[in-house]
Amino acid sequence: MSERLALLSVSDKTGLVDFARALSGLGWTLLSTGGTAKAIRDAGLKVRDVSEHTGFPEMLDGRVKTLHPKVHGGLLGRRAVPAHRGAMKQHGIQAIDLVCVNLYPFEQTVSKPDCTMEDAIENIDIGGPAMIRSAAKNNEDVTVVCDPADYAAVVSELTTGSNQTSRATRFRLAVKAYQHTAAYDSAISNWLALRIEGESPRFPSQLSVPLVRVRELRYGENPHQKAALYREKSPSPYSLAAGEVLQGKELSYNNWLDLHAALELVREFEQPSVSIIKHNNPCGCASSAILEEAYVKAHAADPVSAFGGIVGLNREIDAATATKMSEIFLECVVAPGFSAEALDIFAAKKNLRLVKVKFPALEPARPESGVGSFELRRISGGMLVQDWDSGDSAPADWKAVTKRPPSPEELRALAFAWKVCKHVKSNAIVLGRDGQITGIGAGQMNRVDSARLAVERSVLGTERVVCASDAFFPFPDGLEVVAKAGATAVVQPGGSVRDEEVIRTADQYGLAMVFTGFRHFRH
Repeated sequence: MSERLALLSVSDKTGLVDFARALSGLGWTLLSTGGTAKAIRDAGLKVRDVSEHTGFPEMLDGRVKTLHPKVHGGLLGRRAVPAHRGAMKQHGIQAIDLVCVNLYPFEQTVSKPDCTMEDAIENIDIGGPAMIRSAAKNNEDVTVVCDPADYAAVVSELTTGSNQTSRATRFRLAVKAYQHTAAYDSAISNWLALRIEGESPRFPSQLSVPLVRVRELRYGENPHQKAALYREKSPSPYSLAAGEVLQGKELSYNNWLDLHAALELVREFEQPSVSIIKHNNPCGCASSAILEEAYVKAHAADPVSAFGGIVGLNREIDAATATKMSEIFLECVVAPGFSAEALDIFAAKKNLRLVKVKFPALEPARPESGVGSFELRRISGGMLVQDWDSGDSAPADWKAVTKRPPSPEELRALAFAWKVCKHVKSNAIVLGRDGQITGIGAGQMNRVDSARLAVERSVLGTERVVCASDAFFPFPDGLEVVAKAGATAVVQPGGSVRDEEVIRTADQYGLAMVFTGFRHFRH
C-alpha cells in the first residue's frame, strides 16, 4: 500500500497532538509547517516539514510555504482520472488524502483595542483557506478537517474503515470547510470595509452575516413554523447566545425572544434590578438595594401578567429571591449567576428554564464595530440594518419645559421610567415611582389609548406617579389622561409641532415636564 499523507497546519492547536498521534498510529505520514510541526515533534512524533516535501523553502516571513504544486496537486488530483494520475506521477506529486487546517485568528486579533491595520493584515490567512478549498473541492478523495470537534469522529472512522473515511463524511466535512472559509472571509471583508476612506463609517456597501446554528427548536412562533437558533460566529461573551442553560425543558423560539427582552432591560440598571417580560413587553420592573425586594416590587406591578413570565435579574440569585420567585409559575429566568441554594430551590420546578449569562462590568455589552454592533431585521427580499438603540441623554441634560421643574424624587422616578420605556413596544406609556413601574401601556395604535391602558393596569394606584413616553405627545389628550389619574411629572423626547400646546396643558395641571431630546420608538 502506498504512503498515506496527512497535512496538518493549525492555528488552534486544541486536540492537535492526540489527533496527530492517532494518525501516526494508523500508519499515516505527517506533513506539517512551523508551530504545528514543532508541537508534533515536541510530543515525540515523527513529522516531515512541508518545505522538505516540496523541495522549496518557506519564505517571505512565512507568507509562502504551502502554495506549491506538490501541495495543491496532491490535494486536487483526482485519483480516478488516469490523466490526473499520470500528471502526478510525471511531476513527482504524492497524493495528500487528509488535510487538517484551521485559520489565523483574525477575529480575535481585530477584537483587541490596540489592534493596528498591520496586525490585522498579517492575520489574514492565505495558504490555509487555499488548502481547505482545494481539499474540499476534491472531497471525493480527500478528507478535510477544520474543526477540532471532528477529530475524534474522523479517527474512529479511519480505525474502523481501513484508514478510509466514508464518502458521506468527506462531503459533510467539505461543506463545513466551505462554511468555515466563508465566515472567515466575511469577518475580514466586514472589518476592512469599515475602514475605507470616504465611505460610510458604519454601513459597508456589502455586509456579510456569518451565523452558526446552535440548535433546531421545537417550532417557531407557532407550531406550524419550523425554527432554529443561530449565534454569531464570534459572539460577545456577554450575549444571550453565549449563555449557559442550566436547567429546564427545551427553550422555544418565543422564550429566546423574551429572554432577550428581559436581559436587555435589566442591564440598564446599576442597582439590583428585576424585569418581568410577557410577550416581549415588560409587565414589571423594579430596583432596590436588596434583590428579593426588587423582585417583589416588580411582581406587584402586574401579578396577573407575571404568571408564566420570563424574569431577568442583574445579580446572582440568592435563596431568598429564589424562594419568592418559586411561589408562582414562571417560564424562564436569566441572570448572571445562581447560588447553590437557589439552584436547589429551583430544582423542584424541573420545567423552569434557568439561563446564566455573563454580565459586563465596565465593558460595553456589544462591540463598537462589526456585525455585532448592528440590529438586523428581515423584510421581504432584504434586510434593515441599524445601530442598537444605545444612545441617550443623561437626566442632568434634560430640559425642564414647564413652570415647575421636577423635584429630586420625581427626577429619580422619571429616570427609572425612561429606561423602562425604551424597552416597551410603541406607542409606549410607562407609569412609575422611584425604583418601581406601576403601569404600562404598550403597542397601541395611538398614544392616548396607551395612556388609558397604563392607567387602567396600574394595580398599585396612580397617585403621585410619574409618566414616561417613548415619543412626543402629538396632542394634549394623552397627557391629560395621566394627569387626571394623578401623575405629577412627565418625561418625553419633545419635538412635536404641538409642543407648546402640550406644555401649556402640563402647566394647567401643575405637572413638571422634561424633554430628553431622544426618542426610543420601538416597533
